[in-house]
Amino acid sequence: MGSLFRSETMCLAQLFLQSGSAYDCVSELGEMGLAEFRDLNPHVSAFQRKFVGEVKKCEELERILGYLVQEIKKADIAVPEASVRPTAPLPKHVLEIQEQLQKLESELKEVNKNKEKLQKNLLELTEYVHMLRVTKSFVQRSSEYETSSRACYEEFPTIEKESLMDYTCMQRLGAKLGFISGLVHYAKLESFEKMLWRACKGYTILTYRELDEFLKDPDTEEPTKWFVFLVSYWGDQIGQKVKKICDCYHCHMYPYPNSAEERQEIISGLNTRIQDLHAVINQTDDYLRQVLFKASELVYKWVIQVKKMKAIYHVLNFCSFDVTNKCLIAEVWCPVADLQNLKRALEEGSRKSGASVPSFINRIPSNETPPTLIRTNKFTAGFQSIVDAYGVGTYREVNPAPYTIITFPFLFAVMFGDFGHGLLMSLFALVLVLYENSPKLQRTQDEFMKAFFEGRYIILLMGLFSVYTGLIYNDCFSKSLNIFGSSWNVSAMFVAGVWDSNKDLSNQYLTLDPNVTGVVMGVYPFGIDPIWNLASNRLTFLNSFKMKMSIILGVVHMTFGVVLSAFNYLHFKKNYSLFLVFFPELIFMMCIFGYLVFMVVFKWLAWSAEKSNTAPSILLHFINMFMFTGNDNNYLLYTGQTGFQIFLVVLVFLCVPVLLFGKPLYLYWQHHGGQTFGNYRKGYTLVHRGSEEELSLLRPHDLEEGGSHTGHEALREREKEEFDVTEVFMNQAIHTIEYCLGCVSNTASYLRLWALSLAHAQLSEVLWTMVLSKGLSVLPSSVGVVLLVPALAAFSVLTVFILLVMEGLSAFLHALRLHWVEFQNKFYSGAGYKFTPFSFNDMALYLD
Repeated sequence: MGSLFRSETMCLAQLFLQSGSAYDCVSELGEMGLAEFRDLNPHVSAFQRKFVGEVKKCEELERILGYLVQEIKKADIAVPEASVRPTAPLPKHVLEIQEQLQKLESELKEVNKNKEKLQKNLLELTEYVHMLRVTKSFVQRSSEYETSSRACYEEFPTIEKESLMDYTCMQRLGAKLGFISGLVHYAKLESFEKMLWRACKGYTILTYRELDEFLKDPDTEEPTKWFVFLVSYWGDQIGQKVKKICDCYHCHMYPYPNSAEERQEIISGLNTRIQDLHAVINQTDDYLRQVLFKASELVYKWVIQVKKMKAIYHVLNFCSFDVTNKCLIAEVWCPVADLQNLKRALEEGSRKSGASVPSFINRIPSNETPPTLIRTNKFTAGFQSIVDAYGVGTYREVNPAPYTIITFPFLFAVMFGDFGHGLLMSLFALVLVLYENSPKLQRTQDEFMKAFFEGRYIILLMGLFSVYTGLIYNDCFSKSLNIFGSSWNVSAMFVAGVWDSNKDLSNQYLTLDPNVTGVVMGVYPFGIDPIWNLASNRLTFLNSFKMKMSIILGVVHMTFGVVLSAFNYLHFKKNYSLFLVFFPELIFMMCIFGYLVFMVVFKWLAWSAEKSNTAPSILLHFINMFMFTGNDNNYLLYTGQTGFQIFLVVLVFLCVPVLLFGKPLYLYWQHHGGQTFGNYRKGYTLVHRGSEEELSLLRPHDLEEGGSHTGHEALREREKEEFDVTEVFMNQAIHTIEYCLGCVSNTASYLRLWALSLAHAQLSEVLWTMVLSKGLSVLPSSVGVVLLVPALAAFSVLTVFILLVMEGLSAFLHALRLHWVEFQNKFYSGAGYKFTPFSFNDMALYLD
């Protein structure tokens, strides 16, 4: 079978890489993604490996590139991404890239440092200008106060009545008046004022005012509210205290002018310097933008090259050196189908490096379980991820994903069946499929949107299958579609005289009799007849139909899983399991639940509406089958039913001991009683007793270059392994009990198809009745049009979030459980590990 149905054949190979061409060879392998490298130095720390210096160099280049990308994004410059990704740089070009990046980093840091200094100077000058402008109003208010106070003459005026700027009064008192001015943060103003009063004991006068505009905070770079303050004090000791308090509160202090003329001269000089700084900063910004714009054209290429280079050296650290220290040896897992491509990659790497001795590959035998590789595309990847979430398949066992492509959306649709809801889901998925190449969708970091995008093809199939099952159920937003016209004829009941037009028309409940001629005109072409939407027993009819359908689908699904296990036994050459496990399991399943499905279908075909009164109960027959009893009131389905059912039950009970003891006893006999016969059958026998020499008839694919002796040793070691019959018996006993009990519980588990389908239909009907129907009922009135709009909006929102999202998620999880527990456990162990080749395509080759 192909790779999709079973994992690919893998092999373990040794790569002999010449020291000069190892980098180029690994680069070619990374571009092609063919091999998974094994770590040959597991006990060597990361700091003691051969290429740790190169890895650190790559990390340093990544740091520089991160700084460069940050500056480019800060300048709001778009980074063009090339359609063709650059290859890893040659070792001789790495030094050139390193020099360019270091030079660019130092230049950017120097320019940014100068720009920060200029902006800091500009901020200080701006604050100084604001301080001088605001404190000028303080002086004007003080002068007005001084003029008014002189009208009231006092020989010895008090300190409180002195003008703030009256130097003559202060000189007369023998004190030296001083001023400290600046800006303080608005959050620190109240504490600053209290501290000044307490520390200086009232020998200071604080005057402050809020700035009209916001200024940048030098620490946070955010616009902040500031207050301009002016502290007048007398005495040098008080002045020292005030300065220390200002430093403690991180106030921005500036010199205070002694006169109005000096103030005006300072403001004029500051304005000139501010204009000059603006011009210099603009020129600096232009130069910085030019440098970043040139760098943006190469930064994508550099980022990809450095990432690839670091990955190559990381892989080279997995390799070991030979005794001559001139050749690197690597061990890789590789698909057998890609061995020729792997050889060509090594040849191309050797050619690019110009090595005189080419690198080569040597396939070696191994007893280890190879990794599992299943090739997928954008369509099958989503379904394969559903299977891998349960467990990565064991090497070369049957892959459930191809069958999941059909069964998963179908079982989902059985639970979600609604034409309208399925159509909305299909349209949503179709939009994601049409825009699947959008970089915004491919790189989205939103978890919900990412899950929807990665499962777009799953959602598309789930929607399409829901449209199909919705047509089968004849359900569209809880209403039936009369596409072909009903096959039931009501008028025939009046024509036949069963109904009286004068009396029965007033009766709310009337029963259509299919036995009356002309009432049933045939079978509805597709799905359920729309007349059932008007019937009072609609729910009873649909429950019976969906319950039996769930049992039939469940038994078919599980039986198919059991059949798939036979392909595993045949592939792994376990023919004894075919007779001792597969056939008993299949007989057990078919004799109980296969027979149940047979009775359901037989009753559908054998009993018509005319004989419906004498139709037997399948449930009673099924119970009596295991009780070995009969019921005279319950008619037989066919002649000889009782004897055939007893035969089936006996067959079921005989399958249990075969399942329980067959495999352990056969393996015990094979490893003890039938050992000599087994050796002859396998193709070799001992030459003489006590000798280690063996005459081997190896299969052709076991004859590997230089590995035949190793293969013999592996065969001998495998034969010497101790056989534990107790462990085998316990495992088989657990498997038997789990299977026999699981057949019952798993079949009952498929009834969730019926339950969720019923819940979805009823919830949809409730939503229609309680929301949209209320808006439509008042439509003829003038208010009806106004109420219809919010009713329609509420119906749409509730439909999307409850019926599509919540109900869809519920049906998805139940379908997932049916595949994991009821279907896959019949044949799929999921005990393998995934093949993860060294590939540059798996790296995040774009700028975050």
